[in-house]
Amino acid sequence: MSLKTLLLPIISRRLFSRERLLHKRAKAEQKRVKAQAPHQLHYFHQVDDPYSALVAGVLPALLARYHIELIPHVVSAPPDAAAPERDKLVAYSRVDAELLARHHSLSFRDPGRQPSATALAEATALLVGTLDPQRFAALAGPLMANLWQLKLDLRDGIAQPQAWVMASAAAIDAHVQYSDQLRAALGHYLGGMFLYAGEWYWGIDRLYHLEQRLQDLGAQKQGAQKPGVSDLLFAPAPDLQADVALPSPPDIDFYFSFRSPYSAIVAPRIFALGRRTGAKVNLRFVLPMVMRGLPVPANKRQYISHDTAREAFVRGIPFGCLNDPVGRPTERGLALIPYAERIGQGEAYVLSFMRGVWAEGIDAGSDKGLRQIAERAGLNWADAQQALRDETWRQTAERNRAEMFGLGLWGVPSFRVGTQATWGQDRLWAVQDALLKTTLNTVETLP
Repeated sequence: MSLKTLLLPIISRRLFSRERLLHKRAKAEQKRVKAQAPHQLHYFHQVDDPYSALVAGVLPALLARYHIELIPHVVSAPPDAAAPERDKLVAYSRVDAELLARHHSLSFRDPGRQPSATALAEATALLVGTLDPQRFAALAGPLMANLWQLKLDLRDGIAQPQAWVMASAAAIDAHVQYSDQLRAALGHYLGGMFLYAGEWYWGIDRLYHLEQRLQDLGAQKQGAQKPGVSDLLFAPAPDLQADVALPSPPDIDFYFSFRSPYSAIVAPRIFALGRRTGAKVNLRFVLPMVMRGLPVPANKRQYISHDTAREAFVRGIPFGCLNDPVGRPTERGLALIPYAERIGQGEAYVLSFMRGVWAEGIDAGSDKGLRQIAERAGLNWADAQQALRDETWRQTAERNRAEMFGLGLWGVPSFRVGTQATWGQDRLWAVQDALLKTTLNTVETLP
């Protein structure tokens, strides 16, 4: 057993603990109060990013609710290392943004293509020329709406034409370069990101974490919320809490990796959804990106781990005492899935492995660790050792990867229900909606 394997569970338990996060937040607030500084909120806007368009549209509501000082930055797209399948990312982002907009009653429709280079350049010049926080918050949303509706006149229907200033090419280059460097120096790579007192929040999906933090700090404006209105702009969707009798529910294809923390925290929830609806969950395991030769930058790994810890806490899922299963642990873990499925213990084994390496610090690369994971899931260790010598799982993993790519997806966790495919542990509500809708449509077409 390596020193890293021994120390990582100890370090990670502390690093991703809720107590440490709250302590960091408290120290940041003490520092702010001591300096008599306002609640400063940095926002990094990517003009060609649909998620940024959604965020831009809700900036006025956010500023109306909280005493915050907005500091906008216009940034470029993430570097190649952070977006290894850029074409798929770009196309899927539009589809997903439309799905997200419908879910939250926002306005965004996928036009089927990106805005033209000319329109993007004009929008960038207008935004860089409009960095006053109040003007930016008021104008960025309507401007982005026109951009993504592919309007020729980006200022069409927007009031205050005198507020617009077209930045020069030199000013744009200087601002975007500075903003990109600042984003990288502060530890991120994406657009549509908020940074408040050292903590990152992505798009409207993570805005509820920021709102809860601001509310804990007493930063709400008096009378900003009306009686009966949700306490959060975009509260996380609850999981299905009761059994639903669905006639002939479609299968759920669950694409996951043993090295994906997001896969780890959604696994208990997707299996629970399957049990509550009677839908069969098919295990579509793939090798991790890094084991397929795709880079995962350090800042991306760090953000994902911290973000997973926040999301896991909200859902009450154990997470944080981890033992990175990259390499041999993942290969050995995947080798046992076909055996576990043959004896009807696929779900139990996947959950045991995920909990073991992401919440209990078990070394799945060792016989002792893997045996503990396997036996508590109902696997016979002698049979498991035999299964470890079977390499056919590699072809299955590659077949699953190709199938996932064929759906226009590239990352895990991803899901397919009928003809709808979606990506992300924060899209379980979409899986649930697709499941219920597909079943409803089937019922309605029966004679």
